[in-house]
Amino acid sequence: MIDATETTGRGLEYFVLDVFTETPLQGNPLAVVINPGTLSTEKMQAIAREMNLSETTFVERGPSESERREGVRVRIFTTQEELPFAGHPTLGTASLLRVIAPEVVVNNTLTLNLNVGQVPVRFEASPAVSLWPAHGEMTQRDPEFGEILDAADVSALTGIAVEEFDHTLPIQIVSTGTAFAIVPLRSAESLASLHVRQEEASAFLRARGARWFYVLGPEAPAPPTSPTADLVAQPAWRARMQFNGGEDPATGSAAGCAISHLVRYGAVPSGATVHVCQGVEMGRPSDLFLSAKFQGDSEEANFTSQDGNVSDVRVGGSTILVAKGHLFLP
Repeated sequence: MIDATETTGRGLEYFVLDVFTETPLQGNPLAVVINPGTLSTEKMQAIAREMNLSETTFVERGPSESERREGVRVRIFTTQEELPFAGHPTLGTASLLRVIAPEVVVNNTLTLNLNVGQVPVRFEASPAVSLWPAHGEMTQRDPEFGEILDAADVSALTGIAVEEFDHTLPIQIVSTGTAFAIVPLRSAESLASLHVRQEEASAFLRARGARWFYVLGPEAPAPPTSPTADLVAQPAWRARMQFNGGEDPATGSAAGCAISHLVRYGAVPSGATVHVCQGVEMGRPSDLFLSAKFQGDSEEANFTSQDGNVSDVRVGGSTILVAKGHLFLP
């Protein structure tokens, strides 16, 4: 049996966390590599392929004083490319740093310095109160609203019939750091039909500045538990996101785009918190809690306007640690 302490080469500490869940082996798994030092971008990409998770992050530590002021430097990779921003890597990496680097937490808030800029993540409690699971909430960039897509084109690329789309809402490209095409459905039941034609969809979306489709619909409301039950509570939503030949259990960056879209067009009240469940179809249920605020008259939010007036985009959820180890590299 090989003794890891005798392995030659460079040992890099890494952690595996499940994000947007309180239960190990659910949610979206994330690998976090600490202090990669002088690793090249190509080596980081190779490690991300080795991990073979939807994303792997690399935490480049610096002086604590500058990290508190400017944020902890983090880079995010899928198995195929580096991303400027992604949601579950941001929440998961911040949750880990909250525990292993508490000196950079200020007022229960830890800021990451990503390629897209600074993203703060606020936690409900300090590690002294609750270690794991950690519940945090990131505040994403204000959204940018892009092209509105033709329903027939989207139907052909996603496998969902045109009549299943919610035609009171546009299918639109939205970005809070990474651009997605937000596809609202009349009902979550139609998510079962989703089958993205990846090659054609990638070409279609990249030509319009986006990466992937994020498809979501409301669940049927549960029957009231009593005659006085709140009948106007926001329904839960379900979502799916297929990419790179597979499916993502939870997509925090897309969820920020989605709540921006729903609030912008009045499908969700400004400031209301919405629960979105993703990953059900692949056996890794994830729970995301979303809110955003719309500034101005909702009548201004028409399908032809590009002005957003949406801000304070928040995406929250829980993270739990499931593994740690070392990478031995030449």
